[in-house]
Amino acid sequence: MPPNETVANERTCVLTRAKGTRASLIRLALGPDGQVLPDVRARAPGRGAWIGVDKPALEAAVAKGKLKGALARAFKTGDVAVPADLPAKVEEALARDALDRLGLEARASTLVTGAEKIEDAARKGHLHLLLHAADAGEDGNRKLDQAWRVGNDDEGSGRTGLALSVARPILSVALGRENVVHIGVIDARAALRVAAAIDRWHGFIGFGPTGLPCETPSQGSGPRGA
Repeated sequence: MPPNETVANERTCVLTRAKGTRASLIRLALGPDGQVLPDVRARAPGRGAWIGVDKPALEAAVAKGKLKGALARAFKTGDVAVPADLPAKVEEALARDALDRLGLEARASTLVTGAEKIEDAARKGHLHLLLHAADAGEDGNRKLDQAWRVGNDDEGSGRTGLALSVARPILSVALGRENVVHIGVIDARAALRVAAAIDRWHGFIGFGPTGLPCETPSQGSGPRGA
């Protein structure tokens, strides 16, 4: 990314003053009634403020009034109402964003489900990202992980698919398919989109490996060659 684009894409966390990209931080929007709500897709009109902390840190900032003070300065108004359940709302919004992304990719046919289809794609080197439901069996996970390593010609690397924080019923609803236990993303760009959304969600709740910001996913969940 050119330097000028990087600067234009950069935002500052109102709590820590650390800088990050729009994709790695979380936008908070101020509603007409003064209520602060998560805007994880950064599409709400009006002034926004950005945070780059995990859920426990946000809970502490809400409880101590630190977030309200920071937002009052960012929004340039004292009429700011921070709901006590804002951290839970952020978690819900991030989960919905990641699951919606999986649903979009399913409709675009950039992913496959079913152990046999995933194993076939993995062994042929067509798999860019491998995901497991929280309630997937360890044997099934290991079998697909191994197939992925074989297809990438990197046996011994320890590369594994990413265990998600939600179980198969939620994944099945998100993808509109029955009994989704494993997900294999077979398109490189789709793998980046999915991994970025999952990394931001999991990073916020502290589940599994935290991903690198923006479009570069974490090693554990990362696309082939990342």
